[in-house]
Amino acid sequence: MADVTIADHASPAARTGIITLARHGEPALSRKVRLNAPEYGAWWARYEVGGLKDGQSPPDGLIQIARDADVIIASTRRRAIETANAVVAGKAYAADEAFIEAPLPPPPWPTWIRMSPKRLGFFARFWWWFFDHHGGQETRAQAEARADRAADRLIALADQGQDVLVLAHGFFNWMIARSLKRRGLTKLLDQGHGYWSLKRFRRT
Repeated sequence: MADVTIADHASPAARTGIITLARHGEPALSRKVRLNAPEYGAWWARYEVGGLKDGQSPPDGLIQIARDADVIIASTRRRAIETANAVVAGKAYAADEAFIEAPLPPPPWPTWIRMSPKRLGFFARFWWWFFDHHGGQETRAQAEARADRAADRLIALADQGQDVLVLAHGFFNWMIARSLKRRGLTKLLDQGHGYWSLKRFRRT
């Protein structure tokens, strides 16, 4: 009888899981105001502790992803927890502060400059990202290190064949996605940065 080589009994390559990063639903706090920089700081503090606007329904696709997921992780912010509760249908999930949003300290502007929270948020992020204006909060370097750790954790779960769903925040999800791409994962889907939007990755 001919010798049987290891290759004859080699099992097919193990399946790697899919990592899904989902942004929370629309928050209740109104953006229909005009604020100066200090007022924006107070507005963002309220946003950080607030929940979702009433009357929203999660997309069917996200509900299906939650149904199929082996591991679900939510940020500890209320808007992320309420998002998780809306999509998991009673399924267990972990709440982890490692997935909270990167900070948005108000830009160092004079108080006579006033604009919408959306525009002020853009400039706050610009100052934080490019000029390291953190106001004693988490720095860009610290947030990037946190995103890298989160990416490594998600990859470890996916490499075990588990599908992972993260319910968190727009910009920090983008930072995790950036880390996943740098680690060689393939982007399967990118719905942008809107509420309920998805980014999906897999090692190929």
